[in-house]
Amino acid sequence: MDIITVTRENLEQEHICCAISSNEDCQVASKKSWLAERFDEGLVFKKGNVRGKCFIEYIPAENAWCPIEADGYMYINCFWVSGQYKGQGNSNLLLNACIEDSKAKGKHGLVILSSSRKMPYLSDPKHLRYKDFELADTAEPYFELLYLPFDKSAPVPRFMKHVKSPAIQDEGFVLFYADQCPFTAKYVPLIEGIAKAKGVPFKAVHIETTNQAKQAPAPTTTYSLFYNGRFVTHEILSEKKFEKILAEIVTDSKTI
Repeated sequence: MDIITVTRENLEQEHICCAISSNEDCQVASKKSWLAERFDEGLVFKKGNVRGKCFIEYIPAENAWCPIEADGYMYINCFWVSGQYKGQGNSNLLLNACIEDSKAKGKHGLVILSSSRKMPYLSDPKHLRYKDFELADTAEPYFELLYLPFDKSAPVPRFMKHVKSPAIQDEGFVLFYADQCPFTAKYVPLIEGIAKAKGVPFKAVHIETTNQAKQAPAPTTTYSLFYNGRFVTHEILSEKKFEKILAEIVTDSKTI
């Protein structure tokens, strides 16, 4: 498999959005717009020359949309190889390309957001440890910051203090989200509509800048849902999954 580096020049021609095939889809447009704005900040998007989930996206950690302190590192936004492209060495191919590029740019190493167990929308910790990533820091309830230092004397990355125990002051549902993942463009309005129809307090906070992302209340700035101040999930919810959460945690039947 050949690797293509997506740039502002070829962005409109390349397939970049997971399982979404049409450039006319609002999710694709949202993601490509987000990427275009990040290229000047050092973002790199490398993909296999295929139409499928086979890519790695990374950016200097100083510009990462994640509340971490990891100056001098390269932060991996997303690393995804699945389906028919697994088991063929493509993961190694992409990761090695990222490592070589990061070393050439003088970085201390790589850093990535993961979890204590395999979870949707977070990189698989077992696979990363197999690739020699180490634990740098943790944040409640299950987040792990993993890193791959190029030099053992490199400083250890860490979460910013304000996300070590994610919480906010607002009542009702509050969703913090960004366009970094294409799926938010579709699913945020859908669950917002469900909450409105049921009379459930719901506020969506759209993260639009790196600084806003750094100040976000949870490690995952792509999607973090809170209820009555308590962190609920980072998983991008379908209508069915949001309905299930409503049934499980909203106890005041008068609000549903």
